[in-house]
Amino acid sequence: MPDKQLAVAYDAELAAITAHVLEMGGSVESQLAQAMYALTHSSAETAQQVVAQEFKVNQMEVDIDRELSAMIARRQPTARDLRLLISVSKAVANLERVGDEAARIARTVQRLVDTDYAKRLRVPINDLNFEASLALGQLRQALNSFARMDTSAALEVLKHDDQIDLEFAGLLRTLITFMMEDPGAIKLSIDLVFVAKAIERVGDHAKNLAEAVIYAVMGTDVRHTAMAQVEDIVG
Repeated sequence: MPDKQLAVAYDAELAAITAHVLEMGGSVESQLAQAMYALTHSSAETAQQVVAQEFKVNQMEVDIDRELSAMIARRQPTARDLRLLISVSKAVANLERVGDEAARIARTVQRLVDTDYAKRLRVPINDLNFEASLALGQLRQALNSFARMDTSAALEVLKHDDQIDLEFAGLLRTLITFMMEDPGAIKLSIDLVFVAKAIERVGDHAKNLAEAVIYAVMGTDVRHTAMAQVEDIVG
């Protein structure tokens, strides 16, 4: 009976931590979407809201890390349970960095809001929104795989990671063309290059989250592993 009670308590603690991670995931999703809205509509007010939300996300990271440390100290988990808690910790770290990238985009908007960038660079901004939609889709899929510990869903995230990389490369070519055609737009274009890179990094963090799910379930670290080999591992 005591062992059963311990197992029930452990499951309840783990469920609570998982819920907090998913809440954090929802917060950074919202941050990124708002940052892109601010960029598209040249909204200083929305950009400020994104920057202010960074404190909330950072506090979530600290709180979840504290819960994880306390749980490890109390339960002294081994094998799969320990892998799972390690994966949760990795997920939290990557989500915090997604929030950082969203705040970075918002700060760029704050610098540019008094310029005419939204009119002069409409085509690249539309392309940036498409890149962001890919990154948000990857992030949602990674969070769904985390919520269910679904390795098949995590594998799909890894398979589609190249799409964001290709979009980033295309954006660079577009912005270089704008700089060559309009030297007056060089500074604005460079700022948008950093926005494109921030979005690309969100895709990387979604990939990292998916890899953490596979590690938690399968016990295999698939970072820097060829896709064909990852597919064999997931099965």
